Amino acid sequence: MNACSGLGSRPAAACDALGAILKSSLILLIAGLLLLSAPVEAEETGIIARYYEDELPVVLAFVNEFPDQSVRSKYSWLTVISWKYDGNENNGMPLDEVNQAMIRLEKTIEDKIEPEGYCLHAYSRTGNNLKELVYYIENRDEFLKAFNDALKDHPRYPIEINFYEDKKWEDFQRILEMIKKE
Repeated sequence: MNACSGLGSRPAAACDALGAILKSSLILLIAGLLLLSAPVEAEETGIIARYYEDELPVVLAFVNEFPDQSVRSKYSWLTVISWKYDGNENNGMPLDEVNQAMIRLEKTIEDKIEPEGYCLHAYSRTGNNLKELVYYIENRDEFLKAFNDALKDHPRYPIEINFYEDKKWEDFQRILEMIKKE
């Protein structure tokens, strides 16, 4: 039985092509089923959204979950790490070299500081000549010490860090509400 059996008379080339497509589809189906049946680690699900500010795109990345009260009360300081850059040549986005440095900074925070409990990622935004990495922290002095220790072998980044008391996580609520409206 070939791919064209039961479909009437078709040119041999068409039958061969149909057979190849069916074979490829079957391989993809089997591969997909194997991936679905493989054990998967629990992983945060994030959202990437885009909005416009001064007619320039801004990309926002965050986990779409409002933490429970015990987490919010522990991490009551909103911490904004700001990196201003010149994105005029790239529609307000950082050029590749600057973007790679930003990724190194963010990855270091994600891998070395956040797992130790010094901070909890709220969101990141990139666009309109500004990158912001936004976290909630418990203690400013402990966070800064962990931050400086983790980055001691990195080049000096052109960043500014600001702290705001935000016990109700109003800044993060504002982000969630903004996205819901879109």
